[in-house]
This record gives sequence, structure tokens and C-alpha cells, in this order.
Amino acid sequence: MNYAEILSHVDHTLLKSFATWDQIQKICEESIEYKTASICIPPSFIARIKEKYGDAVNICTVIGFPLGYNTKEVKVAEVKQAIADGANEVDMVVNLGDVKDGAFDKVTEEIKALKAAAGDKVLKVIIEACYLTDEEKIQLCHCVTEAKADYIKTSTGFGTGGATIHDIQLFKANIGPDVKMKAAGGIHTIEEHVAFLNEGCDRLGSSAAVGLVRDAQAK
Repeated sequence: MNYAEILSHVDHTLLKSFATWDQIQKICEESIEYKTASICIPPSFIARIKEKYGDAVNICTVIGFPLGYNTKEVKVAEVKQAIADGANEVDMVVNLGDVKDGAFDKVTEEIKALKAAAGDKVLKVIIEACYLTDEEKIQLCHCVTEAKADYIKTSTGFGTGGATIHDIQLFKANIGPDVKMKAAGGIHTIEEHVAFLNEGCDRLGSSAAVGLVRDAQAK
């Protein structure tokens, strides 16, 4: 797998609360240069990015991020605003309190509502796997599949742990055929990026990938 193939699966990510416009422009320009799958950025920057770069970058943003405990109605409004501003993809965080209460029907209904709001845009569902049992993860695979979301995603990168191969293997065994997988959080080396892709991930959330490739090419 060459560097271009790896980067074509990367959502080039900057979600720090103190991200500046200069830093956001930098990842936009890196995404254009290195042909990443998308940029993943805070919602407040979407309209500005769209105005400056148009369709040169594929804009992904986050909904209910990073804790997931916003109400369904707020999350739906976030999705609608993000798409109106120019986002093509939205990564939502599930309500982990509902998950821990075993309220999986409620989780499914929330995902369905956000997918309806997203329409033909891509919806990725972040389950924050570090806080869950394997049984809860399996149940969420079923929720994501039933709700017809486009992706299941491991992590926000803001929890106590990130993506693991174990979780991707668990997803693969329990999601429907139309659901893709995104690994995110703690993917720090080229080898780790390749390992997740080899396990079947279609996307990787990564703030490190472009820098890693640039350093490798420089050597």
C-alpha cells in the first residue's frame, strides 16, 4: 500500500478547541496537496472554508461532539446547519447515557433522525468504544445498521482510549453489508494506519497522517 492510497482514506483532522483559522487553512491546503479523503474540522469553520476553497476540499464536521449528550433535536439542528454551511459529511457522537441504560431503541431512533437530516450526505456514528463493553459495541453495530448510517466510527479522540484492532474486528463481524468502518484516535504511525486499512476500515480519522507521509518522503 503506497502513501497516496493511505491518504485517500484519511479524514485529515483538526478538532482542538483552540484551533485557529491559520491552522484550519493549513490542513485545507495539505488536504488539497496530499489528496486526503476529507478534512474533519469544527462546525464553526465550515462556511469560511467553503467560501475560500469551494469544492477543492471535502468538508467533514462533528455533531454532538465530543460527549454526545446533546438532545436529539439539537443534534438534528447541528446537522442541518453544517450541511447548509457546506459540509458533505458529519460524524455524530451517540448518547452514551442511553447506551449504558440499554436504551438501544432510543439510540437507533436518534441515528435515524440524524440520517434523515443528512439526506444524501455521509453520516458516521461515533460510539466512543473505550467506554463500552463488547456487548454494548455489538448492540451499537445493530443500531447503526438498522438506522442506515453510512459508517460506524470507533472514537472521538477525546476519550480515555482510541481505535483498536479488536474493535474493528468486532464491528466487521456485526455490522450490515452497507455500513463502512472508520477508525480514529491514537493512530500515530504509518504502520498503524496500514494495519487498520488492512482490517477493512474505509476511513481513518488522523491528525498525524500527512506529517508522517511528508517525513517519510523527505527521507
